[in-house]
Amino acid sequence: MNRRGRLWLLPVSVLAALVLGLLPLPAPVQGLRPYWLALVVAYWVIEEPERAGLGLAFVAGLLADVAFGALLGEQALRLVIMAFILQRFRTQLRFFPLPQQALAIGGLLFNDRVVAAALHLVLGLPQLPWAYWLAPLVGMALWMPLFLGFDAVRQVRRPR
Repeated sequence: MNRRGRLWLLPVSVLAALVLGLLPLPAPVQGLRPYWLALVVAYWVIEEPERAGLGLAFVAGLLADVAFGALLGEQALRLVIMAFILQRFRTQLRFFPLPQQALAIGGLLFNDRVVAAALHLVLGLPQLPWAYWLAPLVGMALWMPLFLGFDAVRQVRRPR
């Protein structure tokens, strides 16, 4: 595999996740929007720990805070917590079958919602509606196609 030829994939995937997070959705399904950025950061932390870690999570979170108009540092903190947990258990996660990985990612996305709710509570911000607690299930369902898609793009050999 030619790793140098795939250097563009990480920044492009983070940018695509930011764009997907900005796309407008109808009000009834707004709460079901998966946390695309967390899914992308999770993939890179698991698969490319040399290039992606707490720094990527922090910078991507700050970019998301600016792009979404959120409290500066909120998403950065949430993504850093997730990346830290992923780094800690990376060796075990890599050997899980994909359905079991999806369950672990779902747990991390649920943990992200708990952290967001705690931050909102401490800062006196309004709490998210109950439908937002269903988004980790959507993210969990999207983990396998996202993982397989990224792996397919990373593994493609360039013709010589």
